[in-house]
Amino acid sequence: MDTKALPQEKLLVMSGMVKTFPGVKALRGVSLELSKGETLALLGENGAGKSTLIKILAGALQPDSGEIFVKGRQLRMKSPADSRRAGIAVIHQEFALVNGLTACENIFLGKPLHTCSVIHLKKENAGARELLEKLGADFDPRTPCSQLSVAQRQIVEIAKALSDKASILILDEPTAALTPRETNRLFILLDQLRNNGMGIIYVSHRLDEVFAISNRVQVLRDGAEVAATLTNGTTQTQVISWMVGREINQGRDFKKASKGEILLEALRLKNGTKVRDVSLEVHEGEILGLTGLVGSGRTEVLRIIAGADIPESGELALEGARLELRHPSDAIRKGIFFLTEDRKGQGLFLERPVHENFSIASLFRFAFLGLINLFRETQAFLAHRDSMGIKASSPLAKIVNLSGGNQQKVLLARWLERKGRVFLLDEPTRGVDVGAKEEIHHLLRKLAAEGNAILVVSSELPEVLAICDRILVMHEGRVKGEIMDVNIATQEQIMGLAIQ
Repeated sequence: MDTKALPQEKLLVMSGMVKTFPGVKALRGVSLELSKGETLALLGENGAGKSTLIKILAGALQPDSGEIFVKGRQLRMKSPADSRRAGIAVIHQEFALVNGLTACENIFLGKPLHTCSVIHLKKENAGARELLEKLGADFDPRTPCSQLSVAQRQIVEIAKALSDKASILILDEPTAALTPRETNRLFILLDQLRNNGMGIIYVSHRLDEVFAISNRVQVLRDGAEVAATLTNGTTQTQVISWMVGREINQGRDFKKASKGEILLEALRLKNGTKVRDVSLEVHEGEILGLTGLVGSGRTEVLRIIAGADIPESGELALEGARLELRHPSDAIRKGIFFLTEDRKGQGLFLERPVHENFSIASLFRFAFLGLINLFRETQAFLAHRDSMGIKASSPLAKIVNLSGGNQQKVLLARWLERKGRVFLLDEPTRGVDVGAKEEIHHLLRKLAAEGNAILVVSSELPEVLAICDRILVMHEGRVKGEIMDVNIATQEQIMGLAIQ
């Protein structure tokens, strides 16, 4: 790690960062500053350059040009180890923990307390316990990470940063899988760290969180800085326009589709303690929201309707006819399509091309005598790409290289090609930027207007209120309330039902 002195009071200064990949200029002279005791929100659509900037700070990428100063010293970080030694800790959305190891072992992984190659387990456990107690955690550091909740694993990641004596903490979408209560606890913890002098870079698509936690916002677009200002000196509307380069209306700016007959009906579904006597109906032309806290049973209801789980009891009906679903393929044949919450783990073949991910559920449309007509398959994808605004350099590009929003659009295109009637979407805009989120919302409204039934599970209450015609709120496996008039509903009303 090369260093050079510079008189500078800031914790971090990045100046003129340039990074180019084949055919893409990811960063175009971006500069960034972070002060001691400050939370900076780094914002931008997917592909704006945020991830590239973070990877450079983490030592995972080398810039083509530009300078980095940490605590007044110029650094050239050639590896993640250099970044950690400089006091920079990055907590990614997908945690870098070994689930088979305990919280303590993860905290001291790569830096064990030892003498003459003998690891001092008691000292490590005592040190881990002290760090966790400092962070307000109440679980045993000897607990395997596989048994910890998402919020607890996140605390382990922060404890790792503190054990490294980090002065700069970078969090990428830290609340994506947290409940509102866990998010609030995280904010209290981040405030505590900031008050102790740590500098925090906070990356999130959830602007309400950004305005609750940050001191300043910096916005990137197409690899360049477009704005940097005090958080209390701007508005969400202004930030969104900086991010996407245009105005976006996030309210209910659409004409409600006419509600038809009942298309899908679930009666008295039961599956252990996760789903307890749940009944619901979705009409033609309706978007029904299913919300509640994480663990309330929302996803489990969708999995039953999608044929992924078999309930202990209860019935399903499509257009009045009883459904017998023993496998997801049964639901697909009936025109019931499920977009999983975990698109990378359960929805996509990450190392396969975009066109294969699109066509996997419709191969019979493109096959003749057991052979795939690649031309017809590609033309079908291109038609959806153009109509849905999917940004993919080529149908042959690996889908892992697309942004989250474009990956989600490919999954939607997969089911649109099958021309079904019922769409089940679990967290359809998780990890998706505001521009892609608006486009997905528009698509869902279009599907409803065409007479389809849409069932949406979402933890984002503004999203539920923005796109749904009716809302069911779940708590501990049961439907605890129904909101018929979404136009006058509030987030407080939904939360009141969710926690009762």
